[in-house]
This record gives sequence, C-alpha cells and structure tokens, in this order.
Amino acid sequence: MLKTLSLSLDILRMFTKEKPTWGGRELASELNQNHTKIYRILETLEKHRFLIKNKETKKYSLGFAVWELGHTASENFHIKELIHPILKKVSEHTNESAFLTILDGEEGLTFDAVEAQATVRFSVSIGSRTPLYAGASYRSILAHLSTEFIDHYLNKELTQFTAKTMVNPAAIRADLQQIRERGYAMSEGEYTADVVAVAVPIFHKNTIFGSLTISGPRYRINHEQIELFKQELTGARNELQNVFERYGAHFGLSS
Repeated sequence: MLKTLSLSLDILRMFTKEKPTWGGRELASELNQNHTKIYRILETLEKHRFLIKNKETKKYSLGFAVWELGHTASENFHIKELIHPILKKVSEHTNESAFLTILDGEEGLTFDAVEAQATVRFSVSIGSRTPLYAGASYRSILAHLSTEFIDHYLNKELTQFTAKTMVNPAAIRADLQQIRERGYAMSEGEYTADVVAVAVPIFHKNTIFGSLTISGPRYRINHEQIELFKQELTGARNELQNVFERYGAHFGLSS
C-alpha cells in the first residue's frame, strides 16, 4: 500500500511546468515501472480529479483537485495571472461582479472572480461548485454539451435552490435552445435571490470549456446595462479564448 502511494506521488511530481502532459506508457518508461500498474494509478488519480485525461491525445495533465487543495496551487498557474486582469477590466467597465466558470465533470467550478466595488454586490466564492442547470453561468455551458449528456443530466432529480430555480426539464431544454440561438444566457434569482446574471460560453477548438459571467442585484440592472454586459462579455471572451489557446495544457486541453 505504501509503495503504491509513493509511486502515485512520484507520478504527480512528474507533471511540471516544463512537461505538463504525459502519456501512460511514457510515464511507465520514465519511472521504470510496469505500464499496467501505472495505468491503474492514473485511472484512480483521474477518478478523484487529481489528473485530467485529454480525450484526443489520451495524455494526462494536472486536474482541479490539485488546485483545490489550496489557492497557493492556483497562484502557480501562469494562466491565472493572465485571466484575472481580464475579469477585473470587465468588472470595472460594468461596475458589477465578473467571474469565470470552468466545466468540471457534471458541475461548474468557479475558477476566478472579481467582485464589484459597490457596497451592495454579488459575492462569488472561488472554488465553489454549482449544478449546470441552475443559472446563466451554468446553463450557458450545458447548452453546448452533447444531446446525450443533456438527456442524461436532465433525467436526474434537480434541486430547487430558490422559487425561481428552473427545474422543469422541458423548460430547461427550451432555454438551452434559446441560449444556442442568441449566443448568451440570462437568469434572475435562480441560485441566489434577486441576482441577475448574463453569461457567454467559452470554447476551446469548438468544444465547450466554461463560461464568463457578469452578475449583480436586480434593482441596479436595466436593459441598457444588459446590452453593455453583452458587449463586454463578447470582448473579454475573445481575450480569454486566446489565453486558453496558449495555455490550455494546464486544463488538459489540446494545443
């Protein structure tokens, strides 16, 4: 047992800035270990989200569980140094909170956020997880997943977080179609009461990866501001997608 644990830690240490991705047989050769044993450990680390397996290349990279062990790990990702200023600019231009959500399994994970400077503001907890049906940030991701995934997902029991949480599968499907047609999602008070959110999906090589959201209290947001939100989100999304094109390997994305 201790030998397996020790080997698992050795495997994790192989993922460095200089070489962030590894194949199973490549690791086995480098560590001079049986490839069957290595693959078994890799599958366990992937199951617990310490590693991410790229579907195209079949190679592994560090997963979100490593990042979630502490914000010190996330600070070491050069990508965060590039993302945060983009979110800060969006927040400053709109006077509302802006945050980046990453698709992780069947949930949305808040990777980074900048809160509005106003006294009354929508607070976002970095590292928090939310179901993909509850609110604009998450449905903007769900709308662009496969039909098979959506069918599976909406067949589960859906929790109603507020009186406005959308839990009817038919209503959710209709909203997902609307999101795909207009290119953005909107919600009001679905996860947090009296909070309006506008979100756009973020893609990497035409595959949904996450979403970018602006949110704030209902009383402060009107039609003109929503139009501003859409413009700011579109520009910021382009900047973020350029970042992911360069540094996507940190998230198990093919370059």
